[in-house]
Amino acid sequence: MRLRRFTIDDAEFILDLLNQPSFLRHIGDKGVRTSEGAREYILDGPVASYEKNGFGLYMVELKSSEEEIGMCGLVNREALEDIDIGFAFLPQFWGRGYAVESASAVVNSERQTLGLDRIVAITSPDNDASIRVLERIGMRFERMVRLPDDESEIKLFSWRPRPA
Repeated sequence: MRLRRFTIDDAEFILDLLNQPSFLRHIGDKGVRTSEGAREYILDGPVASYEKNGFGLYMVELKSSEEEIGMCGLVNREALEDIDIGFAFLPQFWGRGYAVESASAVVNSERQTLGLDRIVAITSPDNDASIRVLERIGMRFERMVRLPDDESEIKLFSWRPRPA
């Protein structure tokens, strides 16, 4: 598996991923319905984050075939005090360990590069698969939170390095 920065050439993949029923249910509707909308999502989201923060969401590809399977990375949301990790994969790649592998790589690499003492994650309360991924990478449930403009509460998980 390999992580790389998104480019506008990834618009068709983003269009597919963001319109998967599982993405819409657990992450939300980003309103991306066209290739042009997907290009704008990439430029306004990941690419803008790379430029502003030095990190963002990354494309996850299979190393052997370069097949695009998902995204994983850090997000700096105004509504959260801490930087959070996010991930989403096409359903045909679920259950193969890719989310755990990519999320672990992001946490381990970015926390050292950025000097982060704490990373959080948010997920809908019924997203059992994502909760298992977060627990496998060492995150623990902390509390329920409500983000601005959201009707329902979501679970907040956190990760802190273990004391030496």
